Amino acid sequence: MTDKKANVLAPYRELTWEAMVLGVILGSLMTAAFVYICLKLGFGLGGSTVAAILGFAVLRGAMGKGSIVENNINQTVASGVNSASSGVAFTLPALFLLKADGVGGIGDIDPLPFILSGMAGAFLGIVMIIPLRKQMLEYERLRFPSGIAVAALLKSPGAGKRQAMLLLGGFGLATLCFLGMKSGVMPSEVDIGSALGLPPHIPVVFGITFASLGAGLLSGKGGLPFVGGGVLAWWIISPVVVGSGWLPSLGGLEGEAEYATGNILQREMLRNLGIGILIGGAIAGVIASFPALKSAIKGLQQATKLRKEGVSDTADEMSSTVLFTGLSAAVMVLFVAALISTGDMTVGQGIVTALVGTLWLGLAGLIVAQATGMTDISPLSGMSLIGVTILFFLTDSITASIVLGVAICIGIGQCGDMMSDLKSGHLIGATPRKQQLSQFMVGWIGVPIAVGAVFLFWDSPGFGPGQDLSAPQGDALAAIMKGLSTGDVPLDKYIAGAIIGGGLGLFPLSGLGVLVGLAMYLPFYITVTYGIGCVIAIYLRKRKGNEWVGTTLVPVAAGFIIGEALPYLVYAIIKATA
Repeated sequence: MTDKKANVLAPYRELTWEAMVLGVILGSLMTAAFVYICLKLGFGLGGSTVAAILGFAVLRGAMGKGSIVENNINQTVASGVNSASSGVAFTLPALFLLKADGVGGIGDIDPLPFILSGMAGAFLGIVMIIPLRKQMLEYERLRFPSGIAVAALLKSPGAGKRQAMLLLGGFGLATLCFLGMKSGVMPSEVDIGSALGLPPHIPVVFGITFASLGAGLLSGKGGLPFVGGGVLAWWIISPVVVGSGWLPSLGGLEGEAEYATGNILQREMLRNLGIGILIGGAIAGVIASFPALKSAIKGLQQATKLRKEGVSDTADEMSSTVLFTGLSAAVMVLFVAALISTGDMTVGQGIVTALVGTLWLGLAGLIVAQATGMTDISPLSGMSLIGVTILFFLTDSITASIVLGVAICIGIGQCGDMMSDLKSGHLIGATPRKQQLSQFMVGWIGVPIAVGAVFLFWDSPGFGPGQDLSAPQGDALAAIMKGLSTGDVPLDKYIAGAIIGGGLGLFPLSGLGVLVGLAMYLPFYITVTYGIGCVIAIYLRKRKGNEWVGTTLVPVAAGFIIGEALPYLVYAIIKATA
């Protein structure tokens, strides 16, 4: 007699509570850690690779029952939660910096409007991009290089244990060095320029920061324009400015050393020039994105047509009713966040700003998703900067525009992240609806964590321009808001920078102007260390090959980044509660 139970196959593991819980835990840790990275380096990092590596170690290694598509749910959830780190860290710090400067009469900063706005943005980004899945992935077949890399990792579960050990090894080394620096056993930077007798405005110094080194290792050749921006600022523009006597005499300070030590050179010249380059690069990026935008809008129209015809209303996609409900609820939450952001906001202004913010989020999200699919370079910062500026003119309120800017930045980031994760799933045979549902359920969780991390870091040592956590994106946004609100806009530097940024936008490398502009805000020792990582990655890729870099260097670099970020988070908590 045949045992019927033996012929019954167990369902293939995909959307499981183990994958969801693990994804939320990893995503939450990465969100807090990567807020630190954003404040230190000025750009965000995706968490899919880290989550996929650790997912195999936990789901298959510790639990002994994880499948490839189940781990894909884990990394989808983790990266979706982590999307909030860039969105919050690029915008919210601007309000703290403006308050510290006494601009706009900003009082106590309430986290609730930012949390509500960010949660609305997370839902908006997801529901706006999901209808484009079939068009972008199955019809246009956009590459999404990061999604392809994660899919390759997911297809090799046997390497998961080895890569997890490499990641933990990098984590341990970075943590030991961090503790050594905080205890005074190790220096935080090595100043070669002073030993060579060079003046302070021509720095030759590199920092002992594994976060910068790891980010450079991950970027490789693609990060060289960022390094070039720092070289342009400090080794070319700085000597010319100081040698020509173009810096103003402020507070009776005289001499090159005083200018460099007091950050006057950076604050009065390089930052403003960098903002101009960033603006010019962003505008050039928008212009360059017109073909992508046209294609994305065409894809949205095609997706709408298919949905009306019932072609996409299959088990592969989330219900259009769920998406419409989520969209409506998110716009309402955004409206409430606008109203409570400032006491001067009228109902009419709240409605207008919520609708305009949603429209810009959708437009910018299409551009970012399309650009990410073609080049893997996201113009997130430029799109967000333009969006916040538009909102300022609508609200005439710094606080309200930044509150809504959080939603825009998070939503734009979710668009690119969701589509990249769907690309990974598409390549390994995952069910799109299950990926969409998982991110829809928990993608908002990273928002309160990211907001809380910014509040925590603000109360810890080293936050602000010229310091360890220089918040370059927030500093740029704060400078623009300050200029618009006071009418004191350094147009000469902005225009000169915009011309440079626009010119850089003519090059075929997407985002070149934005990368160069951002590098001008950072302390040069961070940029140099990042550049060392880029050079090492280029050399190892040439000697060892792409496969070795993906399976060995990438997990070590990820460990370096997390190994500095998480201990700093613990350090900040101890300082804040002491």
